[in-house]
Order: sequence, then C-alpha cells, then structure tokens
Amino acid sequence: MMQLDTPIEYLKGIGPQRAEVLKKELNLFTLRDLLTHYPFRYVDRTQFHLIRQIEDDQSYVQLRGRIDSLEVIGEKRTKRLVCQFRDNSGTIELVWFQGYKWMAEKLRTQTDYVVYGKPTLFKGRFNLAHPEINLATEEYLRSASAFQSVYNSTEKLKVRGLDSEGLRRLQKQLYAYLNPAFVSENLTPELLEEHRLLPRYEAFRQIHFPESAELLKQAEWRLKFEELFFVQLRLLRVNKVRAHSSQGYVFNRVGPLFNDFFSQHLPFQLTNAQKRVLKEIRLDMGSGRQMSRLVQGDVGSGKTMVALMSMLLALDNQFQACLMAPTEILAQQHFETISSQLKDLPVNVALLTGSSTGNQRKHILKQLAEGHTHILIGTHALIEDAVQFQRLGFVVIDEQHRFGVAQRARLHAKGIYPPHMLIMTATPIPRTLAMTLYGDLDTSVIDELPPGRKPIKTVHYMESARLRVNGFIREQIALGRQIYVVFPLIQESEKMDYQNLQQGYDHLVTEFPPPQYQISIVHGKLSNQEKEREMQRFINGETQLMVATTVIEVGVNVPNASVMVIESAERFGLSQLHQLRGRVGRGAEQSYCILMTGNKLGQDSRLRMETMVRTNDGFEISEVDLKLRGPGDITGTQQSGMLDLKIANLAKDAQVLQLARAAAQSVLDEDPLLQLEKNALLVTTLNTNGREKTNWSKIG
Repeated sequence: MMQLDTPIEYLKGIGPQRAEVLKKELNLFTLRDLLTHYPFRYVDRTQFHLIRQIEDDQSYVQLRGRIDSLEVIGEKRTKRLVCQFRDNSGTIELVWFQGYKWMAEKLRTQTDYVVYGKPTLFKGRFNLAHPEINLATEEYLRSASAFQSVYNSTEKLKVRGLDSEGLRRLQKQLYAYLNPAFVSENLTPELLEEHRLLPRYEAFRQIHFPESAELLKQAEWRLKFEELFFVQLRLLRVNKVRAHSSQGYVFNRVGPLFNDFFSQHLPFQLTNAQKRVLKEIRLDMGSGRQMSRLVQGDVGSGKTMVALMSMLLALDNQFQACLMAPTEILAQQHFETISSQLKDLPVNVALLTGSSTGNQRKHILKQLAEGHTHILIGTHALIEDAVQFQRLGFVVIDEQHRFGVAQRARLHAKGIYPPHMLIMTATPIPRTLAMTLYGDLDTSVIDELPPGRKPIKTVHYMESARLRVNGFIREQIALGRQIYVVFPLIQESEKMDYQNLQQGYDHLVTEFPPPQYQISIVHGKLSNQEKEREMQRFINGETQLMVATTVIEVGVNVPNASVMVIESAERFGLSQLHQLRGRVGRGAEQSYCILMTGNKLGQDSRLRMETMVRTNDGFEISEVDLKLRGPGDITGTQQSGMLDLKIANLAKDAQVLQLARAAAQSVLDEDPLLQLEKNALLVTTLNTNGREKTNWSKIG
C-alpha cells in the first residue's frame, strides 16, 4: 500500500532512472517530497493570445498555432533551435539554447501546439525563449483548468520528459491516492476550527489542482500556517522545556567588580537601552535556569559593554567567562578593549587564537584550568578539547552566525551545567526572521546609540564624480581624518578581485602620492602578520588611507577614521554595506560613507543604494534586504535547520507567521510540555518532522 514515505520510484511513471534524476536535481526521494514540491506559479490556461496582439509589457502569453519550420543554427556555444510559429494573425520565433537536440527530435511541423512563455523584443521582433510547448490535443485542452500549476524543473529533468508538464502528470498520478487516509491531518480540530483552515488533504488537492482563485488562496494559507506553526511550536517548546528542566548556575550576587566598574570606570554613561538589556540579563542569570539570550544592536550601539558588565556579574559569583569572536582581528580588538577597561580592577584577561605561540598557549591553558584567568577571549580555538576551564559560567558569542552550530555546542559543553550564554549580533535581523531563527531564545534589542554619536552621512556617486570624491578625501585628510577605501571580494573571482584592488591602490597612489600621503593595503594574499602590521599602521595614524577588501567589515575600530569609500558598491549586499558603513562614525566628528558605482545599475542595485542613502536604521535596512535576497542568504541561516520552508516566505508571510506563533504559544500556555491527549497528534508531527534533524536550538 502506498504511503507518504514510499520511495518515489514506486509511483507509476517514474521508475529507477527517473527517480535518480529527481533525487539529484530536486531532492525528491519520497511521495511526501513530491507532494510538497509545490507549484511556483499558476497560469490562466483558458485565455489565448494572438501573435499580433503581443505587447512589450506582457509577462507571459499563451498561443495556439503550428510550427512552419525548425532548424538548429549557430556554431558550438551559439547553437540553438529556432522555430517559426504561426497563428492566423502572424508569426513569432520560438528559441531553445539548451536541450535543443531533444526539442528538435520532439517537435513536428504542421502540427497543432499550445505554447506558453515570456515574450522578448529582439531587433524589433518578439520571440519566446524556452517556452512550454504541448500538443493541442482535445484531452490537453479539456484538462487545462483556469489555474494550471507550473513547477520548477531543470534541463536534465526535461531531457527525461519531466518538464513542468511532466511533473504535473506525476502529481496527477499521486492525486489518485489523495484522500484523508493517505494524507492524515496533523492539526487538532480546535486549531482547524479556530483558524478556519481547510482540511490537509483538501489543501494539497487545491494547491496542485486549484478549482478557483478563492480555494487556491485558502490552500496556500492552510499549508503556510501549518509549516510555520510547527516551526514555532518546536522553538517555543524548547523554551518551555528549558524553563522547567534546564538547570543553570544562579548568579544572584551583584558584587564589588560590577559595582566598582559601574561607579568608577565606565568610559561613558550607559544608554537606557543598555540598562534595560543588563536588567534582563541579570534577571535571567538569577532565575536558576540557563540563560540563552540574543542581543541585537546596530554597529556602535554598545553591545560589547553590555557583554563586559555581564561577565563581571559572573566573576562576582566566582565563575569564569569567555568571549568567542569569528576572526583573530576581532578577538584581538575585544582583548585590547576589555583589558584596557578592566586595567584598574583585579581581573585577569587572556587571549587565545590560532596565532598564539606554543609557550603562550601552554601558560594560558594552565592559568585557565587553575582558575587564575578570569576572562578568556579568543576565536574558535576556545572550543578545542585542550581548553579546560576551572569553573566556566558565562559565554559570549560575537557575530554568532559566523560559527557552525556544532562549534557552539562544544563551547556549550565545557561546564558542569550549561553556562549562561549571551549571543551578540551587529547584523540587524528582520522580526520575521528572528522569530524563526531565534524563536527559542530570549531576545533583547539595544536600539539607542551612545550620546554624542552623529549619524553618518551617506551619499551615492557614479564613476563620473571621481574627481569630486578625490577632492573631498583631500579635504578630510587636511583636517586630520583617515579614510577607508574598500573593494569587493567575491571568492569565485579572487584573481580578478585582487587585480581590481591593486589597480585601485595604484590609482590612489597616483592621486595621493608619497611622502605627503601614506597608504595601507590589506587583502587575502597577505600573511596574518602583514595584515596586522598594515592595520596597526593605520590605527596608529601612520597612514591616512586604508585600501582593503571586506576583511575590515568587522573588528577594526579607528575613531579617527571618518570616511568610508565603498568601491563597486553594487556588488555588495545591503547587510554588508551597512556593516562597512559602521566602521566609521566611532568618534565625535561627522563621518561619511561614499557609495561608488558604475553608471548603469539594475533595479535591485538602485534600491540598495537608495536605501543606504535614506536611512541608518539597521532594522529597516534588514527588512529591505530580506525582501531582496530572501531569508536563506541572510546571516548564514541555512545552517539553522529552521528555514527549510517549502511554501512559506518570511519576506511576505509575516501575518501568517504571527498568527501561527500566537497559536503555538496558546497551545503551550495550556499544555507547556504537550502532555495532554488532545495534543498527541502535534507531538507525533513534531517527532516525525524532527527525526532527521539535530535540534541545536538549545545552544543558540
């Protein structure tokens, strides 16, 4: 008997060879995978266009007619299949650049076809590139509903006859099994009734073979709600379980280190936002359960100060603390900053990175194990087995998305009880993404900048304004300021990037010649020692300009640097642009960010530049970034295991997400550990969905 877990090769029309291609190309292994391979759009197949009626602004057209002629033309890489397609009003070219051999064998002249595709204007004439094409048989025309589903496919699948139409035929085969027994319900009757949701089997039927626009809308809503509900239920349940069973060290003492630092050594007055977040952390650490808290704050909002004062609370309670940073540069900077701020207190701070020498390392590990080192700062070197704390009670992870979850888990396991964990990110995360990525964590937001900080002025110039920009740089240097000039770094074209950087450096040396001007340069081909030396020259004020790749995206704090010039800014994502801009504006002087681009910009690039110029608000920028890029590319989210969404879209489905989260919260408020009989169905679904996933959410 067929079940959802049945391997896909057993469905009629597939077999071993097609199954192999479906697995490799679309990750479809079972009938469940096929059922949840949703259409990416729908077309109204009841409407046909005439060729002479095609206009430039039409997204897609459906034509009915015959092929007059077809031929493969061009040489080697330019080879393509060109068909002259005719209806009663005129002719249009159909073109295939890939899979043209297979198409040439499949198509016949003087045969009725239905063609569907996007018209493109080329040399005054319209053509359709890689259109869908089907024989205009009575059966096909009869089966074409008002809303016909269109599925993602690939060239390798099309060669096997599994284009969108072929995949639709497979869904029809699967449809024969579609009934309440085959697709069992996974939501409780209360949830179905309260949220007026379609039954699950009906939702699947309407999503693949919609009978009307209204039923399609209801099916999409039901399946999105279901998907997001179980994501939120899993995350919120972790919180409930942790509250009930996850013991943590009790830090109920606010002692002399914290009080002395707060009253005598604060370099600046705390903002109200910092005070609020510190209070939340203190309450967590005194609760008797392990804290897992995410602190979001824009660049320069004072997250490190909050982390430092939280570590002092741990020290006052006779525990050690550590801070893990993603790069040696950032770890070094944290070490220097924290050591400087604690120099008048009896606190021993150590730095451990991959560059630590053998003798340094041996000494650090001994001091740490004996409890003489109070705060250890470092990179992923902290998670090595040799690093043993006497009494680790508090962990800070900076820019956590740069670490793999397994790495964080090893740090998490270095105490008798799990240490309290504070996760910091300067990458503002859209609310919908934070609810899904970090829904199991308590979240704090530092939404104020320290007093005296002036908003960075951002401008966008094209290459034609180069002389004007150079003149402005000279003015700033004359005022004693320093300048960053950053070039993009795209791994796939590292050689080209290096050439661009070198050309940019050579141009700047010509425009700003020595000995009047001195320029530092930092890039991936330099050794760590060379990078450090060049950065140190800039930090010490020996050079006025720093030419670099995005190595300076995080970790360089030079208050005297007041101008950030970003070359080829159109090649950067919004989040990266915002991070780079945050490297300036650290001092009291007015700072500037100059976005340099080519003269021709695409729509998305133009929107990114306009957004950067319009606002300094990282959260607003992150929302635009989410809409442009989607959730998978932001903050390394693919490692979370929480964003394997098949139908919901976090950029567009905020309303569904909020309702689904509220529903999950309501279920857990009544039944925190999901022990009631009526929720057994939800537990079964959670266990089934999570069977192949390691649940890392407890470690943030």
